[in-house]
Amino acid sequence: MTTRIRVTAVAITVAAAVTGTALLGASGVASAATSASHGTLTISNGSKYVLINGHRVNFGVPVRDLAWSPNGAKAAFIDGSGNLDVANPDGSGRVVVAKNPGNQNWSHPTWQVTAKDSQIGLPAKNNLIFAARASGVSRLKYISAKAVHGTPKTLSLYGEPGPGVPPIPQTGNVWPNAAGHYGTSVYANVNTGDVYIRDDYTRQQGGKLTKGSQPALAPSNEEVVFVRSVAGHDHLFVEDFTHNKVKDITPHATTDYTEPAWSPDGKTLAARTPSGTVTLPSNGTGHPTKVTGTVGLAAYRP
Repeated sequence: MTTRIRVTAVAITVAAAVTGTALLGASGVASAATSASHGTLTISNGSKYVLINGHRVNFGVPVRDLAWSPNGAKAAFIDGSGNLDVANPDGSGRVVVAKNPGNQNWSHPTWQVTAKDSQIGLPAKNNLIFAARASGVSRLKYISAKAVHGTPKTLSLYGEPGPGVPPIPQTGNVWPNAAGHYGTSVYANVNTGDVYIRDDYTRQQGGKLTKGSQPALAPSNEEVVFVRSVAGHDHLFVEDFTHNKVKDITPHATTDYTEPAWSPDGKTLAARTPSGTVTLPSNGTGHPTKVTGTVGLAAYRP
């Protein structure tokens, strides 16, 4: 099938990358001014401390699956009670956007932010998309990022009709990731083992991209990185939509590379390994470099 990808040039200046574990003050927590600058790599691991540019920042509650808003002004995450929260970059101003009703496992929130398009009558969006697993079934949910104790709704998933085109699965969907100015997102399906893309600008349609898991869409919307098992290890692959190419950027992997995240300029990827976090060029021209021994979910603050 043919998936229409709208590409918007985004110019973002990247500050610094994680270079290791920085020295901390007497409290063991760095100030927001030094730790939460734009362009830095952050790691959440379920503790109340988020590693931001090598500094531990105390968010006051356990933080899992942290993701940044496109402008870097807010962080969304799953707290220790399983709720969906939004907070400032230093952990202050925390708001429970949606309270977990219980017996559900919520994971991997991602921001979907689009501007109003008066020409075609589309309103602005500021939503959070996440995966919700209940009674053994996983579905994608969404809610306004400005909600307070709101009720999430199930995300509609439609495919482009055509002969021989399988329907888009409504269950088993996990690991959503949105990027760009038009609401485009990618996600994985645990039942099919495939990565899917969703065009949410006008038609709310999408389709299967490739075999893999844990996808992340590049800031430009031109590429997607995902995980695929090769010869006993998890490798990172990048699919280039413009040139219709798929490349293994960790072809000599001797460990597992998982949970990839793009830098704001699209030139660098961060990934999880069993021994810590690594970064590597997104074009596959360099080797992974370990930047910290902290194991967790990486995310760049735009």
